[in-house]
This record gives sequence, structure tokens and C-alpha cells, in this order.
Amino acid sequence: MKITVDRDTFKLAQVFTISRGSRTEAQVLTVRVSHGDHVGWGECVPYARYDETLESVTAQIEGFSGQWSNLQHELPAGAARNALDCALWDHAAKSQSRRVWELLGLPAPGPEVTAYTLSLDTPEKMQEQAKANAKRPLLKIKLGTPDDMARVEAVRRGAPDPAIIVDANEGWTAEVYAELAPHLVRLGVRMVEQPFPAGDDDMLSEVERVLPVCADESCHDRASLPGLRGKYDMVNIKLDKTGGLTEAMALKKEALAQGFGVMVGCMVGSSLAMAPATLVAQGAAFTDLDGPLLLAEDRITPLVFDEAGVHPPVPLLWG
Repeated sequence: MKITVDRDTFKLAQVFTISRGSRTEAQVLTVRVSHGDHVGWGECVPYARYDETLESVTAQIEGFSGQWSNLQHELPAGAARNALDCALWDHAAKSQSRRVWELLGLPAPGPEVTAYTLSLDTPEKMQEQAKANAKRPLLKIKLGTPDDMARVEAVRRGAPDPAIIVDANEGWTAEVYAELAPHLVRLGVRMVEQPFPAGDDDMLSEVERVLPVCADESCHDRASLPGLRGKYDMVNIKLDKTGGLTEAMALKKEALAQGFGVMVGCMVGSSLAMAPATLVAQGAAFTDLDGPLLLAEDRITPLVFDEAGVHPPVPLLWG
């Protein structure tokens, strides 16, 4: 089986900002695995927060032995294994003329309501963003500064009706969280994602969690779960963290068995990156697969987003 890896860049519709910085484009790696008449493909988004670069992840992919039975052990959880794992699932589906969910023994998936993310900005500009997207059922607010209260208030003024979840991206202290939490409840916020830095979040077991707290940077794969007990109520499953669909499905099953709620999220990537995650998102408490909605350009056969949510991919895209 031949493996190729290419860099692709997708322009964003507007500047996207979180507490760690801003970007104007999504840089991804596209992996293709070919054997016989079939080519499977997958996408990953190397993430600097996890010490990944386009170069380092490309080297991991190109250094893979090609022994597919060893993939889950040869490469660690992360972007490189994700692209290879998803490409392999796509190749298996095409070579057997079946869909990936059939190979997994799952029922045919349907659309899932997805969050739409509002970039971190001034309260005034975030209110404008919220007003422009006020008809969406679920908004996600990027936060992570000591003066976030004005931003949440502004978003709620701009969008009185949608459900809201917030993502602090590790940017709060215990004092900020304690001050904000009651007001988040008052404003109808349903969940807060990763308020404290991973590795410095033990205080979550000591403070009152008045609304569900979801682990993002603190949760990568099943090995993360023991350290989350008593601190988090939910886990955010992202394929670029789990290292692919195989581990993502296993993490979902184990997390639910241990009493965690499940959110399915994404990095900022194209429809190809989101496509496998739509299978994991089935029945999740929250789905955040809006990456393609933030792009000015996408794959030739993109995912469909409509009032029902994000739809599973057609075979021309993936799976």
C-alpha cells in the first residue's frame, strides 16, 4: 500500500481568534493510501499546542512502517495517526463497496446539530457576530481572558434564543471561574469547556461545578480518563487528539461507560477532517464540527450543513 502526504491550505472566511492567537488560514495535511484500484484519504491538522508542526507530523507519517495492524501502537495519539487511520478506513470502505459505519457495525448516521463558533473579539464585535448568527440553534463562544463577562453578556444580547456553550481554552484562573460561573448559568450557558490549563486543573475537584465542565486539552484518548474523574463532567473527543476514528470510537464508548458526557469537536479544517467525526458525533450531547463553516473554501465535495445540522459525508468525500 502506497502512502502519500500533501500540504493544503484553506483560506478562512474571516480572522479566527482564540486566547492563544489568531489565524487567517487553515493549514492541513492530506494523506492518501492506495492499493489496487482504490485510494483512501484522510486529513489532519497539526496543532502547536501539542508540539506538532506540519514538518514533524509529515515526518511521522512518512516514517510509518506500513504495517497497518501496528498503527495504533507504532504511532502515538495525535494528528499523524489520525490522518493515516481515517485514510485506512476510507480505503477499506471503498475496496469493499460498503460505508465505514457498516464496517463498524453501526446504523446509518443522520445529521447532528452543530455549534457555530464565535471568534474571540471585543464585546461589541462579538455581539455583531452573535446577531448575524442568531438563528443558529447552538453558539460556541471563544473566551479565555479575565474580562470575559462583558463578552458573554454581549453575545446573549445579540442572540437571545440559541443555546450557548463557552470555551476558555485554558485561559481562566480559579478566581475568574468562580466569579463567572453563576453569571454563565444566569445567561443560559449550557457548558464550559477547559477553563483551566491541562495539568493544572485539580482545583476542579474542589470548586462547585454549577454547570457541566468539559475536558478538551486534558483529554486525548482512553488513557486520559482516569485523571479526569471528579474534575470533569464531559470529554471533548477530537480525532486529531485521539489519533483517528478507531480510538475516537473506543474513547466514546469508554467515556460513556464511566459516566462522562460526550462532546465531539474539531480543529479548524476542511470537510474531509470533519467527515469521520460525524460518525462519532451520533447521539453526542454536543457536536462542534463547524470547521468548514469558518472557511472561505472547502473540498470539492463538501459536507452538507443545513437547518438539521451537519450531515454525514457522501462516498465521494469519505467513507
